[in-house]
Amino acid sequence: MKILESSPERYDRGICMLTLGRIKNTYDRIIANVKPGDYVLDIGCGTGALAIRAALKGAHVKGIDVNAGMLEIAQKSINNLKLMDKVKFFEMGVGELGSEKSGTYDVIMSSLCFSELSEDEINFTLGEVKRILTPEGMLIIADEAVPQNWIKKIINWLIRFPLVIITYIFTQTTTRTVKRLPNKLKNAGFLIEYIRLSVMGDFIEISGKTPGE
Repeated sequence: MKILESSPERYDRGICMLTLGRIKNTYDRIIANVKPGDYVLDIGCGTGALAIRAALKGAHVKGIDVNAGMLEIAQKSINNLKLMDKVKFFEMGVGELGSEKSGTYDVIMSSLCFSELSEDEINFTLGEVKRILTPEGMLIIADEAVPQNWIKKIINWLIRFPLVIITYIFTQTTTRTVKRLPNKLKNAGFLIEYIRLSVMGDFIEISGKTPGE
């Protein structure tokens, strides 16, 4: 997904529109993997929707994003919820993951962020994520995907194109898809735990674990 960041206060509404409301259930499934006391990294945390859910489960969360406006909204949310001791937000991109210590996080999650990255950035990010996860640590990604069936590709384009236009008019938010995500995780050395595709094959939730010690 590619976010036009001129209007961060509309971001959550735009994401809900673009995913036809399914993003809320996706968040619930992602957070089901988080346990109290886990150390969690949220890559591309945006306005903090996932990070806050993880903190409410008792996890220690670090959220990173390159958009200062979205982080400001996220910070206001955790201040209102009195979660300052559980969540820390940082303005940083995936290129700075090299500063993270190896074996730090139990769970790393990312929603609608990998599609903002180039192929080289994705490969770099997956390598760094594998390094900074604990043994048998979990990476969970949710993002837009390309349907494999050509009929579904056509139907998806017919549905998606007007939706993207309408959403951009109201929210200044648009999207693109990420390709071959399962292969990318396998090539990076992750053991695939599960893959969940939408009925149309245009949205993927994927989880991978690092090998044990």
